[in-house]
Amino acid sequence: MHTVEPDVVTDVLIVGSGPAGASAALALSTYGVPNTVVTRYARLADTPRAHITNQRTMEVLRDLGVEEEVVAKATPQHLMGDTTFCTSLAGEELGRVRSWGNDPLVQAAHELASPTRMCDMPQHLMEPVLIDAAVARGTHLRFSTVYKSFVQDADGVTVTVEDRLRGDEYTICAKYLIGADGGRSQVAEDAGLPMGGQMGVAGSINIVFDADLTKYTAHRPSTLYWVLAPGATVGGIGAGLVRCVRPWNEWLIVWGYDVTAGAPDLTTEYAESVVRKLIGDDDIPVTIKSSSAWTVNEMYAETYSAGRVFCAGDATHRHPPSNGLGSNTSIQDSYNLAWKLKLVLDGTASPRLLDTYTAERAPIGRQIVTRANKSIGETAPVFEALDGLSPQTPDQLWANIAARKDATEAAEKQRARLREAIAFKVYEFNAHGVDLNQRYASEAIVPDGTPDPGFDRDPELYHQPSTRPGARLPHAWLTSGTRTLSTLDTVGQGRFTLITGIGGDHWTRAAEAQDPAITTVVIGPGRQYEDPYGDWARLSEIADGGALLVRPDGYVAFRHATAAASAEEAERLLTAALRRILGHA
Repeated sequence: MHTVEPDVVTDVLIVGSGPAGASAALALSTYGVPNTVVTRYARLADTPRAHITNQRTMEVLRDLGVEEEVVAKATPQHLMGDTTFCTSLAGEELGRVRSWGNDPLVQAAHELASPTRMCDMPQHLMEPVLIDAAVARGTHLRFSTVYKSFVQDADGVTVTVEDRLRGDEYTICAKYLIGADGGRSQVAEDAGLPMGGQMGVAGSINIVFDADLTKYTAHRPSTLYWVLAPGATVGGIGAGLVRCVRPWNEWLIVWGYDVTAGAPDLTTEYAESVVRKLIGDDDIPVTIKSSSAWTVNEMYAETYSAGRVFCAGDATHRHPPSNGLGSNTSIQDSYNLAWKLKLVLDGTASPRLLDTYTAERAPIGRQIVTRANKSIGETAPVFEALDGLSPQTPDQLWANIAARKDATEAAEKQRARLREAIAFKVYEFNAHGVDLNQRYASEAIVPDGTPDPGFDRDPELYHQPSTRPGARLPHAWLTSGTRTLSTLDTVGQGRFTLITGIGGDHWTRAAEAQDPAITTVVIGPGRQYEDPYGDWARLSEIADGGALLVRPDGYVAFRHATAAASAEEAERLLTAALRRILGHA
């Protein structure tokens, strides 16, 4: 395709080294796929930005072999969850929400759902973990390298980049291009990806600072402290926010501005005035480290690819940080795409397999953009309970807040409204179903003819495990000799896995005959894996002789609830399923 010999050749070129790009590189290198990452910046993230890391993402990182390093560097779950609403950190407290799995009932649900725990891993700590592991496994990384343009044909993509140090341009030839270049993605724009929604619906400012706030926070440990102060409803994410980066001396404040008037001049004096307002203590020493303006967006790509060009992360879903979904969805996008690229590049799968990336991830992207923006609106009732949304003087807001302490019928009703409004924020801070209930429908999923059972409880709040094709494999603790491990630990590693039990011999023989090879997992007394608690028997939704075919990303692709009638039937069914999944059918 090239009239001029390219300067660099790679299988996959990734533009961007944020969570989406870094995790794509890590997964591809783990699978042995040559890849190159270019980033316009001279370093990895230097501000905390994304931070909430949910159980599904931790499962991905577990499979990619970096879970332990993330856990070692992250703020643990038990220090994340006393989300506090107050007039300032030093001011009056209005209420709390046990968040991020720290409510006892939600914590039990978390432990039942996954072998992992969520944590708070700021982006400036997460990116080096992902990139270092990727480079150690083969990724080539180029800093100070600006994506300029691409051209593609049936054989590959030629990308022009600029070296910011030398000032010259050169070309990189790749078989596939991944645009992981953020919320103002040039790759997505050049690829012509159709977008829904809108950008710039509200204005926000991030202020990163150091201050020892132990005396205001250690007794109510939390990732987030929400401040209801005059001006807090202007732009932004619904209220002033003091976010813990590292307990209890590294912080990030989010404060709104009127997007129609433009961002304020972000001087150190301005940043410190906002910090002082939200802390409420002028004597605490404060060091401003950085400040930046950004906009609240509500935009999602309807298609994630164009030919050999794919986009992931904020390039395809642009939304506020509410619910902590950004980096999680970005990492999961890349995890979905990487194994598909690997199988197409090594000739195992048809390029049609790559069409399932949009089919599976675009609905998730749209869902999380909607959910994150909805969460902003759900902050308003907290102000409404204090009559704090109508135009008024700061003195009037403070009087309304003080009135909740009166021994009157009106104050009692106000207290009830405030409790209900704060409790309703559970949809932002404990949306376990949003994290784990993602179901796929695509050509890489083989329906088993069962009707969609839907969800027994609110699917945003509660996780509901299922082995129906298109669902993530449920977690259950198994034993193998003296080892205890999750069902999720038996799958992944870039492989297809067939799970069966006693009576599933026809399935295991059929799996061994397949190309690509399928790892077999037999669960039952005296077998390779045992189910001592009976948890897998309750969750599997198949008979002992039934079978599940699980994709490299841990999703159930095929299910046969009962034993195969013969070895021939097992091989026929499994072969047909695999052909469909790989795009050969």
